[in-house]
Amino acid sequence: MDEPIVVGVDGSAPSLRAVDWGAEEAALRGAPLRLVYASLWERYEGELIAQELNRPVEEVMARDVVGTAEARARSRRPGVEVTTDVLAGEPEYALVRESSTARAVVLGSRGRSGFTEALLGSVSLTVAGHAHCPVFVLRDGPEDEVPGGSPRIVLAVGDKPRDAAAVRFAAEEAALRGLPLEAVRAWRRPSGFTGHDAGEGDPEEAAREVVAEALRDVPEGVATVVRTPEGPTRDALVEAARGATLLVVGGHPRHGGFGLQLGRVAHGALHRAPCPVAVVPEPA
Repeated sequence: MDEPIVVGVDGSAPSLRAVDWGAEEAALRGAPLRLVYASLWERYEGELIAQELNRPVEEVMARDVVGTAEARARSRRPGVEVTTDVLAGEPEYALVRESSTARAVVLGSRGRSGFTEALLGSVSLTVAGHAHCPVFVLRDGPEDEVPGGSPRIVLAVGDKPRDAAAVRFAAEEAALRGLPLEAVRAWRRPSGFTGHDAGEGDPEEAAREVVAEALRDVPEGVATVVRTPEGPTRDALVEAARGATLLVVGGHPRHGGFGLQLGRVAHGALHRAPCPVAVVPEPA
């Protein structure tokens, strides 16, 4: 069975934007699309209490939510195979379980319930930090409203050029979308650095070497751009992401193998990037 693109939906506008992105991603990759809604309401409250509170039965509402999302996806990409499901459980953990058999997971940054909470909350960070596959997190507003730049895939190049999973994923996205790949690695000049001592080394040149190593296996058909700005990495990525189609960052296994280590760079990207962010887990 083909691995699907999984989208978490809850009826909110951001989650419907996630449906749009998921449908496009599924079409690009020739993958099925799976739309899921998760809630603990039915487990803890049930139909009787829902009626007593004069609120809609959760399952009825959930089916309506996924039905609306399904209609939207089919309208946007008629050729994509679409399935839906309503899951009982904590939204973030339901999505992490879904990620074990998914090609990618897509989330909006905010939602009407627990499924896609505020980006500063737990759901997006929990899923991005524990998923077994790449996770797309979309911002609230249309990215094309962000001034500057041009459509492209931006890749955050980390300390280890062997972060092959993030590089491969970014290159694949660039190839599928027909966009250039812009690799970014920031550098800082050490205090007291003069550049006159041959033993000191040039930090900007070192950054370029790391990027060159990271891009070594990118397919020839993908146009690449190298950016090595001076300054804090988080600020450099936010600036590079202006007007971009997607920012790709890597996530590394925690010690002991439980989840990923989302460092300051990944956290900064998820909170501040003005474009969608993909967190790609690197193998242990």
